Amino acid sequence: MSHHWGYDSHNGPAHWHEHFPIANGERQSPIAISTKAARYDPALKPLSFSYDAGTAKAIVNNGHSFNVEFDDSSDKSVLQGGALDGVYRLVQFHIHWGSCEGQGSEHTVDGVKYDAEVGCALPFQSCVSNEYFDFGKEAPFPNFDPSILFPKSHDYWTYHGSFTTPPCEECITWIVLREPIIVSSDQMAKLRSLSKNAENEPDLPLVDNWRPTQPRYFRMVSASFL
Repeated sequence: MSHHWGYDSHNGPAHWHEHFPIANGERQSPIAISTKAARYDPALKPLSFSYDAGTAKAIVNNGHSFNVEFDDSSDKSVLQGGALDGVYRLVQFHIHWGSCEGQGSEHTVDGVKYDAEVGCALPFQSCVSNEYFDFGKEAPFPNFDPSILFPKSHDYWTYHGSFTTPPCEECITWIVLREPIIVSSDQMAKLRSLSKNAENEPDLPLVDNWRPTQPRYFRMVSASFL
């Protein structure tokens, strides 16, 4: 049902609940993080990343973002610790970004919107070139080390939420790193030059692929740091 949703006025986030009712649920993401309202939890564990660049497989434009996909058949690229129990394998990462500076991230921190946000999908058990990236295109993407996407500080906030794209299932433990990473204006320009249409269709820029913040309701945001 991916054709039913997007980020335009006729099929954007305000309409997602028409096909995916859970999008109006009480545990939706992203949220606006308030540093004053977040509660330090000394029981939270440090994050532990372990990545093997050889697990990177391909980069795919799905019309909503681009996904970098990884081989998750073994524990070679994994995340442990934080608010998680067990070992989580890296499946893919994707990016949300804006059409201009000052918008693009999905989560906000004390009202600040960043130009982009990287989301990593991990199941239990830059890098963009203009030349291959219309909708539906896929290219090999070997030997990419995803550790460059993480800042030096591993301080984080965590809360229970949802996927930020349909069907918006409420089954995600979010770990939002406190320290942003820096990308250049040239890198952002490359993101904004991607197309959300296929090669034989009119060129439409793939931009503003972010969902606005959702009500936090009763949920607590915990912090790993004071």
